[in-house]
Amino acid sequence: MLQDLLAGHPVAETQRGWPRVNVDAATWQAIGTQLHAGRLDLLAEWGDEGAVHCALYEPESRCVRLASIAVEAGQVPSLAQFHRPALRLERALADLYGHELAGLPDRRPWLDHGTWPLVAPLAAASGVRESAAPAYRFLDAEGPGLHQIPVGPVHAGIIEPGHFRFTVCGETVVRLEQRLGYVHRGIERLLRGSGIEAGARLIARVSGDSTVACSYAFARAVELALGCNPPPRAQWLRAVMAELERIANHLGDIGAICNDASFSMMHAECGILREETLRAAATAFGHRLMMDTVVPGGTAVDLGDGGRQAIQALLQRLRRQFPELIELYANTDSLQDRVVGTGVTAPALVAEFAPGGFIGRAAGRAFDAREALAYAPYDVLPVRVALRQAGDVDARVGIRIDEVRNSIDWLGAALRQLPDGPHRLPLAPPAMDRVEATAMVEGFRGDLLVHVRLDRALRIERCHLRDPSWFQWPLLEAAIEGNIVADFPLCNKSFNCSYSGHDL
Repeated sequence: MLQDLLAGHPVAETQRGWPRVNVDAATWQAIGTQLHAGRLDLLAEWGDEGAVHCALYEPESRCVRLASIAVEAGQVPSLAQFHRPALRLERALADLYGHELAGLPDRRPWLDHGTWPLVAPLAAASGVRESAAPAYRFLDAEGPGLHQIPVGPVHAGIIEPGHFRFTVCGETVVRLEQRLGYVHRGIERLLRGSGIEAGARLIARVSGDSTVACSYAFARAVELALGCNPPPRAQWLRAVMAELERIANHLGDIGAICNDASFSMMHAECGILREETLRAAATAFGHRLMMDTVVPGGTAVDLGDGGRQAIQALLQRLRRQFPELIELYANTDSLQDRVVGTGVTAPALVAEFAPGGFIGRAAGRAFDAREALAYAPYDVLPVRVALRQAGDVDARVGIRIDEVRNSIDWLGAALRQLPDGPHRLPLAPPAMDRVEATAMVEGFRGDLLVHVRLDRALRIERCHLRDPSWFQWPLLEAAIEGNIVADFPLCNKSFNCSYSGHDL
C-alpha cells in the first residue's frame, strides 16, 4: 500500500537506502489520511529550507519510505490535521524554518520560547526578533474544584529542565500539559557545514545516556549515503556497545522507579550493577559511556582480550545477581501495590502514536528496529523481542527486565561469534555533488532515526536526528490522567523520556 501510494512520483536521485520521493499536496494529504487510518506509522517529520520531509513505516509489509513536499509560497499542508503525533514535530519545524503548516491544529510555538534573537533561525532569510513574544498559553480545563500545580522547569536534583502544568481535583490529575524546549541548543544549525568527524562528535553529545545509539544511527546514515560498508568486526563491536548501553540504562531505570516507590534497596543494588556495567565498558572501550567510540566507517577503538574478559565477567555477575533482584521486585507487595495498574497507556493511543521501546512494547506494540528492520549484526544473530500487554508502570519495568536478560544472552553469544579483522575503513568522497540517506537503530528508549545529507567535500549540508521521546512524551500526559499527583514521579520515571534528545 505504501509503495502504491507513492508510485508515480519522482524519486530523489541523491537518496541512498530507503527511497525518498517528491510528492504533491494531494499525495501529502493522502499520506495524512493513511496515517489517520492506522495503516502507516509516522517515523519522523522535519523541515528544510524549501521542503518538509517525513519518514513512514508500513507495519504490514515492514516497508520504510520517505516523502518530501516543496514549500510553496511559504506553506505546506499539515499532517497533524490528520494525525496527532505530527503536531509537536510540525510546531518545532515551524519555529525553526518559519514554514506555515496549513491546517495545523495548534499554532503555539514549541521550541521557540521567545528568547532567541532570531525568528525562524534555520530559514534561508531568518528575521530579527523585534518584540517580546507573548506569554505561553496553556490549554484550559474547566470544572468544579479544579486547581493547577505548576512544576518546573527547574527541578530538585540533577535533572534536565521541563515544565509540567497539572490540573487536579483534590489529589487526582485531570490534565497534564508539558512544555519542553528548555535545552534547545541549536544542534541542527551547529551540524550544518561541519565535517563528518566534527559532526560525529556533536551527535555523540546530543544525549549522554544514548551516546552509542545516536552515534550508531549517524554512522549508519553516513555510510549508506557514501556506499561504505564497515568491516564485519566493527558491525559486531557497535552492537556490543549498544547492548552494554541498554543494560546500564535499564538497570538505572529499574532502580530509580523502585526508589520513587520508596523501595531504596532496589535502587542501591541496581546502582551497583549499573556501575559495574559502566566500568566494564570503560575497560573494554576506553570510556564509561563509550562516547566517540562509534564513528562513520567503523569504530574508533577495538576490543582487546582484557576488554572481552571484563564483559564476560560482567555477564557472569549479572546472571548471578540480577535474578535475585527481580525476585525481590516481584515479591515485595508494597512495591507491587504502587506499580501494578498505575499509569496505563491506552491501547488506542499506543496504536496512534506508535511509540518505540519499552513504552510501546509494554502495551502490545511489537516493534523493535533490531528485529523489524534487521540491520547487521542482528540479521545474523537475532534478538528476542520482549512484549507485554498491560501498559502500566509494572509492564514498563517488566520490559526492561526482559531486555536486560535478553541483552545478557545476546552479548554472551556475540562475544563467541565476534569476527576478526579491521574495525574501521576510510571514507571516500561521493561521486555526486550531494548524497543523503536515512538510518534507524534501536536505542534503549526505542527507535532512533537520523537523516543526513552530505556534499562532495564530505561536509554536512543537513542532519536531522529524531529521538524516540518525540512520540513518548505525549503519552505520559495521557497516562497520568486519573492517577494521583504522588504517582507522577513513578509514571514519569517509568517513561524516562529524554529532554535533550527531544529539544536538540
